[in-house]
Amino acid sequence: MKNIIPKIMILFLWLMIQGVQLFAQYQYNDFSSMTSKINKLGSEFPGLCTVKSLVKTAGGKEIWVLTIGNGDKDKKPGIAVFGGIEGNYVLGKEIALGFAENILKESSKVEVRNLLNAVTFYVFPDVSPDATEQFFGKLKYERTVNSRSTDDDRDFLTDEDPFEDLNNDGVITQIRVTDPTGTYIESEDDKRLLIPADLSKGQMGIYLVYTEGTDNDKDGRFNEDGEGGVNFNRNFSYNYQEFGPNAGLHPMSEPETKAIADFLFDHYNIYSVFAFGPQDNLGQPLRGSAASPATNNQGENMGQDPGMRITSGGSRSTGSGRSQNQEQGDRRITSIMRTDEVINKLVSEKYHEVTGLKGAPNARNTNGNFMEWAYYHYGRYSFSTPGWWLVSDKGKSAEATFLKYAKDFKVKDAFIPWTEIKHPDFPGKKVEVGGIRPFAMINPPVDTLGFIISRNYKFIMSVAEMHPELEYLDPNIENTGENIFRITLKVHNKGLFATCAEVGDINM
Repeated sequence: MKNIIPKIMILFLWLMIQGVQLFAQYQYNDFSSMTSKINKLGSEFPGLCTVKSLVKTAGGKEIWVLTIGNGDKDKKPGIAVFGGIEGNYVLGKEIALGFAENILKESSKVEVRNLLNAVTFYVFPDVSPDATEQFFGKLKYERTVNSRSTDDDRDFLTDEDPFEDLNNDGVITQIRVTDPTGTYIESEDDKRLLIPADLSKGQMGIYLVYTEGTDNDKDGRFNEDGEGGVNFNRNFSYNYQEFGPNAGLHPMSEPETKAIADFLFDHYNIYSVFAFGPQDNLGQPLRGSAASPATNNQGENMGQDPGMRITSGGSRSTGSGRSQNQEQGDRRITSIMRTDEVINKLVSEKYHEVTGLKGAPNARNTNGNFMEWAYYHYGRYSFSTPGWWLVSDKGKSAEATFLKYAKDFKVKDAFIPWTEIKHPDFPGKKVEVGGIRPFAMINPPVDTLGFIISRNYKFIMSVAEMHPELEYLDPNIENTGENIFRITLKVHNKGLFATCAEVGDINM
């Protein structure tokens, strides 16, 4: 027995080392490295994977799509996987690329091969390459826009007030100015952090806070018109905000957003979309409204006949009205349909089960975002998640929770210490530069990438097993005379998912 214990310990250590070596192959990839890996997959797996550039962005970078599957790929149920939904969520690019790598490298396994015979995967590793590339630039800041020059502050000038690296450390953080008119104070959770002063608690602000830079155009605002651009995740037609920040001149104004929308509408076989970005209906599933069924502009009920539905909510479900969330005289659908809500809850529970993630933070919503467009306008099951998050300590802010995590797990340079500088816009005042390092709060340390990618890969694969699968029962051909035949049959869906979401019925 004494000899067995050391052997078990050695085996355990060996397995740990093998796991570390396995996950060590993952890294954050710049555009060039990502492109090389994509083309390599196409070369190594020519029968299973085709690689195509849909379009080039304003910055001249390709939007790649990998089509992965067996046989006639576009004639089978399809799942689209997206990374780079918003440029500062670089993790999403690695999850999408890692998914493509994993499924192809495991394609010799029987269960994976069978799934590739039944389902086609369309993988878009990075739909915001102009923005994500800032993660690898000499000057690092959380960029979310492409390289199209825009007049963000409507002063008839473009890109004239960018960030400046005032302390020459290669990253953009914040500046704080000690001033009696300030509205910020130090946080009790962590003195390095600044929070708005709460007048109801008798707090008086002592700091003014700005992003790191100067007021180049002397309009009283800092860094409001930097390089670029239009945000992919604000340029879609659902709930689009006219003249909104980084929203573009009009919905689908950018080559990449239009190309993605065209591709999806051209591929009718796609029934579900998975996106990795700031929106989240996997950590916290969407809930429908309790309002009455839909009405048209004359107030007439828009509900369906109470028949059986084949293309929504699994194999069959009873019709229950066009939407439970539309107000009188308004035909817009603004919350998830009943059957789709059930599916969203099921998939969310599967996400927690497979990834082990719990306690999702409050979901972030923006106008014109991709997740909502894919559901409300494209009409498919649409799922989105950041792919990784920290559970906030009770009563503490996300920033304080992150700094505690960084300390406990020895994350280097998570916070740039406050350093005093001379600032041309604040002569005679104490000005300091510092703050949480860009990207750190929403993109995990590189040594955790392998595990995170693996968990999200297994999740998508487990949900793909629920794909729609139509079968045709009891066919009957009847000759009615004069060379006219009547064909009758039953169509049954053996899968849990339908061929489109319930909300998509109006698009069919």
